[in-house]
Amino acid sequence: MKSQIFATFFTLSTLFFIPLISLIPQAGFAKEQLTAEQIKLQKDQIQYKAYIPKTFHLFEAVEGDLNKDGTKDLVLIVKATDPSRWVNHEYRGKLDRNRRGMIILINQKGSYKKVVQNLSCFSSENEDGGVYFAPDLWFEIQNNILNINYAHGRYGAWGYRFRLENDDMRLIGYEDSSNHGPYVESQTSINFLTGKKLYRENMNKDPEGDPKFKETWTKIKVKPIFLSEIKDFNEFDVP
Repeated sequence: MKSQIFATFFTLSTLFFIPLISLIPQAGFAKEQLTAEQIKLQKDQIQYKAYIPKTFHLFEAVEGDLNKDGTKDLVLIVKATDPSRWVNHEYRGKLDRNRRGMIILINQKGSYKKVVQNLSCFSSENEDGGVYFAPDLWFEIQNNILNINYAHGRYGAWGYRFRLENDDMRLIGYEDSSNHGPYVESQTSINFLTGKKLYRENMNKDPEGDPKFKETWTKIKVKPIFLSEIKDFNEFDVP
């Protein structure tokens, strides 16, 4: 499904699907039962413990060069551990609804300098999606850009592009695709550096036919937006 969504999507950058890493396994699991991703997460939890707040645990660690110096910087996705945020779901059982956040660390000859800490900007991976599942969220660093990506199955996908600037991460791009199953209804692409926005509407209403897009370019004017300022991506609306 995801490959169908992205076949004609994202004019600013190409996205690669990275599976979300599950929560740290409970104590008592035999080592041979753990996946490679779970083993890596346990090792990362120990290695980067000094950078993780006491009331949080590591959800995922993403490496990549953000400042163009040829060394791997670090993005830590962390999750709160407030026991009051656990809920009993009628069908899914006990769920951890603690929110997730992000810590950006720049590599300085083997040690790390923290430039951004936003500890609650992402909802739980166990949020309620209503009649449909909640969007998948994953992260990657590509070409010195931090990509924050969402995929929502038959409803489409969207993503934010951030660049390191002045000890923060500036929003430089956004893309989305509004879908109805395999049928692409519209696409949006915004370049916040040039202030240009492209809206593509599929004029072919036949869901079985090839898309025929009508393109509309507009100029937007918006002050620089930084990752540290975004309180909740679920409530964050681009122009």
